[in-house]
Amino acid sequence: MKRALITGITGQDGSYLAELLLSKGYEVHGIIRRASTFNTERIDHLYQDPHIRDAQLFLHYGDLSDSVNLVKLLYGLKPDEIYHLAAQSHVRVSFDIPEYTADITGVGTIRILEGIRETGLQTRFYQASSSEMYGKAAEIPQRETTPFHPRSPYGVAKVFAYWATVNYRESYNLFGCNGILFNHESPRRGETFVTRKITRAVAYIKAGLQSKLFLGNLDAKRDWGFAKEYVEAMWLMLQQDNPDDYVIATGETHTIREFCEVAFGRVGLDWQKYVDFDKRYLRPAEVDILIGDPSKAKRVLGWEPKTKFKALVQLMVDADMQLLQDKLSGKVSRVNG
Repeated sequence: MKRALITGITGQDGSYLAELLLSKGYEVHGIIRRASTFNTERIDHLYQDPHIRDAQLFLHYGDLSDSVNLVKLLYGLKPDEIYHLAAQSHVRVSFDIPEYTADITGVGTIRILEGIRETGLQTRFYQASSSEMYGKAAEIPQRETTPFHPRSPYGVAKVFAYWATVNYRESYNLFGCNGILFNHESPRRGETFVTRKITRAVAYIKAGLQSKLFLGNLDAKRDWGFAKEYVEAMWLMLQQDNPDDYVIATGETHTIREFCEVAFGRVGLDWQKYVDFDKRYLRPAEVDILIGDPSKAKRVLGWEPKTKFKALVQLMVDADMQLLQDKLSGKVSRVNG
């Protein structure tokens, strides 16, 4: 039985990845931050799955700012694979808390890499890199060789973590891979991210519980895929003979305006009647277009996206409609998708 450690296991990607690894017979360990409230709703259902034994999923308290605890965990667990997904991952918020973002998203990666080196673990390491590293893109589409030009503290921190992974790979022969994932969404996406903010608003507006949705730049173009499919690419990277870096994307780009049109259209509403502009949601430096070239991932990993843009938006709207219906009827509901 392989043993995997996931940082950020309670997030969107972490929960889907935990499901995938458990289905493959892994013993899965996840790091969670101590909080006064439970924040494990995305993975709680795994404990009710009759096909998963309690002895396969373990949670440990930890924090990316605490290098001593990270080293202790690595010494104790000796994981075969480490999937580093945890970060301060909200791009707009990174402008408000740049120092914290740099520490957790950037330096936090160094703490794990140093932990691996210090313990002498022969493990395989996955770094969750981001399309935001391209920022003011030098070419369209963006591929593994495209120069980085980040336009946010989050993007800058991710570039730091990317090169840290490359540096440890080249300096210490560490098996480290960067997955440069373009935007990937799901019903488990956090409610402060624009896609989930839209689909949740659609449900509330349709139910008469909300009248308006305020957004920033509607012309921003993004390459949106389904998170549940993207975590498979993470796993595939660590199954290769040699470590490398890969762009994971759909190769299609759509505007936030298009996202609104499909989302509101799913419930028979005209989005233009409900969406208003609010400059507070603009970034100090905008990223106009991101579109990835996943051809290397298809060629080497045999991975390609399956869920198209319209189907993804509709899937998210349907899930938020059901979630609200369950809430209004008093049902106990988990995050599905």
